[in-house]
Order: sequence, then structure tokens, then C-alpha cells
Amino acid sequence: MNVEEMISWAETPLFWVGAFTVASLTLWLLYRLLTGFRIWVLGNGQLLSPKLGKWAVVTGATDGIGKSYAEELARRGFAMMLISRSQEKLDDVARSIEEQFKVETRTIAVDFGKTDIYPKIEEGLAGLEIGVLVNNVGVSYPYPEYYLHIPDLENFITNMINVNMTSVCQMTRLVLPRMCERSKGVILNISSASGMYPVPLLTVYSATKAFVDFFSRGLQEEYRRQGIIIQSVLPFFVATKMTRIRKPTLDKPTPERYVAAELTTVGLQSQTNGYFPHAVMGWVTTRLVPSSIVIFLGARMNRLQRTGYLQRRKLREQKNGQSLKTE
Repeated sequence: MNVEEMISWAETPLFWVGAFTVASLTLWLLYRLLTGFRIWVLGNGQLLSPKLGKWAVVTGATDGIGKSYAEELARRGFAMMLISRSQEKLDDVARSIEEQFKVETRTIAVDFGKTDIYPKIEEGLAGLEIGVLVNNVGVSYPYPEYYLHIPDLENFITNMINVNMTSVCQMTRLVLPRMCERSKGVILNISSASGMYPVPLLTVYSATKAFVDFFSRGLQEEYRRQGIIIQSVLPFFVATKMTRIRKPTLDKPTPERYVAAELTTVGLQSQTNGYFPHAVMGWVTTRLVPSSIVIFLGARMNRLQRTGYLQRRKLREQKNGQSLKTE
């Protein structure tokens, strides 16, 4: 068989292979575009309503994302149970919500760094028809740091695990049974984009948020057939006190803007970055860029932040020392 005959013989099969490949890619792209349009343009904003249950429970409800969840859910008509550490802040937020949205509010003041708080929470939740639980309470590093250099490391570990991990498991334990009895309910577990891959110098925080993500997705598969929605929420930077970002930008939204976008994804995504620019960032950092590069860049960024923080702290200490000498 000469070359021309070989090409002629292979021409038809190669044509159909190419046509099948192009058609498959076209259909895949069309599916992704339609899915993205459904999630980020149309959304599912009508799902979260008091039809799920009269009450919504939000942990870490006095600041940042948690406060925005409480306000948005109250705007949708839910009575609010606010749980956080400071009773004074809880009272302020509860008063503001009652005045603004005309809904009933209750509060429970507890420190999620402790493990003996759950009987008190269980008592406070007794008899409530809970439609939505937002496990938002969380704690991060005061600044990026190497593991063995973290101040008071033993207590730091215990506190972070209790706040970021134990709270999610225990609050879900308290609320999920009654949701299952009614075959409806939504649990939103606020993880972090830091849980999508290891983040050096924030290693413990990153690991706890990876736990929240895995816990949420596993539990969703266990209970989705019973009518329960359990969503893992992985935001990138949001302009809150915890992130110390003061000026919002397109990729660093206000908590209000982030929460309004995230709630439209409930029931459409079991794992979500919650906000379209964050979804793009999540896709790039998990699909396009090798994880080794993401880890390297994260470590480099955090080393620079650590250096800057320590330099500023040293200058403050020197300035304070000079002030004391002058006095």
C-alpha cells in the first residue's frame, strides 16, 4: 500500500474522530455556559424562605459575613437566632434586625472556643422550627506564621479546632435531626478558599477549613435524599474585620454583596465559592494552575505579610518604649 492509498484509507475515520471531538467539546462548552448562566445569572434566590421553617440560626452573627447572613435572612422573613460570644454585640445586632426587618430575634452568648457550651445552645434551640443553619463562626491567625513560631501554640490549636471544626459538627448535630423529621432544611457551612489547597503559614486554619469542606460534601450525599441541602461555602477574600481588608473591590466584595450572591447558589451547587469572581479564581487555581505553584505562591505571599507585620510590630514596640522613657 503506497502513501496515497494509506491517506485515503485513513481519511474517513480521522474525519469522524475529529468531528466527534469537536462536537463533544462544543456540547461540553454549551453545557458549562448554560450551567453558569443558571447559577450566576438566574440563581435560586426564592428557595430560602420561611417555608423551610420559621427560624434561621447563625453562628458568629455579630460581624462580617455572619452579620450579613443574619440581616439577609431576616429580610427574607426568617425569625433569627443569633449566636456569638459577646452579649453586648448580640443585643445591638438583634435590636437593629428587629427595627429594620420587623422579625422576632433571640440570642445565645457562648464562646465557641469551649466545648461545654452545647447544652446551653440545645436548651436555647429547643422547640424552634429551624429552616436554615449558617455555621459561620470562625477564627484565623493574627498574622501568617510558621507553625512552631505561633504564640501559645497549644492553646491556639485547641481554640482553632473548637471554633472552626467542633462547632460545625456540634451545631449540625443539634439542628439536623428535626430537619430530617420535616424532610426540609438548609445548612450552610462557611469554609474558605484556603481549604481548597494547603496554605503555608496559615496551615492550621487552612486544614480546619478543608475539614469543613469535606464534612459538608460528605454529609450532603448522606442526607440529600431526605430533602436536606448542606452546602460548603468557600469564599476568597471578603472585606471584613477578620481579613483586615478595608476597601472593597470587585474581587474583594463587601459581606453584604457576597452573601446576596452566595444565597442564590443554594440548591444549585453543593460546593460553591459563592460569588462569580471568586468562582473564576477558584477554577483557575484548582483547574488551570498546578497545586504546587498555588502552594508556592501562597507561601511567598504569606512570608511577605509576616515580614511586614513583624516589622510594624517592632516599630510600635520601639515607639512605645521611647514614650515610656520620655515619661
